[in-house]
Amino acid sequence: MPRDTTVTALALGGAVIGFAPFNRPVARLFLGDVGSLPIGLLLGWLLVVLAASGHFAAALLLPLYYLADATITLLRRLAKGEPVWRAHRSHFYQRATDNGFSVYRIVGRVFLLNIALTALAAATLLTTSYLAQAAAVVVGFVLVGLLLYRFAAAKA
Repeated sequence: MPRDTTVTALALGGAVIGFAPFNRPVARLFLGDVGSLPIGLLLGWLLVVLAASGHFAAALLLPLYYLADATITLLRRLAKGEPVWRAHRSHFYQRATDNGFSVYRIVGRVFLLNIALTALAAATLLTTSYLAQAAAVVVGFVLVGLLLYRFAAAKA
């Protein structure tokens, strides 16, 4: 990976870690669009660089929970004929609060899932086996699917 990409990733990681204590529930600082847009653009660029360097499985696994939640939510809203540009409360984490999960339980479960996805992504970086990489992606999809199902279906 190019040096500037590594420096950017480390700086972004440090900034996010530094901001995290102020953003835990109930947040004392709100990032808003002005802060989240550059973070999203930088993260997207880093994931594209990762995929372009031959690590597509890792680039898919790292944001998988967020990709799945946003994509499924958008497709469900489109299927119902809802205007997708309007505010809503149909993301899985929002449905989890409606199903009795506390914010801490939701954040904790998503955090643990992201740790697992990061471990799977790291494992794909350590192997050249396409079968092992595919297996890691399948495991990631299963883990994400289980959490989304739990958030949407069951009472806490």
